[in-house]
Amino acid sequence: MSSVYSIRVPKKLKEEIERLDNVDWQNETRSFLEERVRKERIDRQIEAANKNKKRMKITLNVAELIREDREHGH
Repeated sequence: MSSVYSIRVPKKLKEEIERLDNVDWQNETRSFLEERVRKERIDRQIEAANKNKKRMKITLNVAELIREDREHGH
């Protein structure tokens, strides 16, 4: 099911849009909004992951891990 979302645009822009009648504005607008929402969702997930990472405070000494791995013949 879909619903209507209306926006206000300057009169001059509306006139330009109406002149460009070969463009599927509904589809263009929907596609733009879907992509923008997708990017915002990703940004928020990255932000949450970074906050979780800071809270975990796990420190790894990579050189030590490599040395240990080599010593055990893996």
